Amino acid sequence: MKNWVYAARKARGIQSSRTAEDPTDELLRLRTEVQHLRSETQKLSTERDILRKAAKYFAGETSW
Repeated sequence: MKNWVYAARKARGIQSSRTAEDPTDELLRLRTEVQHLRSETQKLSTERDILRKAAKYFAGETSW
């Protein structure tokens, strides 16, 4: 039903929002994203551990 709209956009050089991504490109993009998320998770885990140790240290230092 809307094929004529997509054909007209294609003829005018306007990309459709429904353009399918090449499976190889999609796989590469997803692998890159997974790698980024894993490194971000590692960074956040390290920061959390440092904050836990600092909180434990300072909680033991106070004697009110």
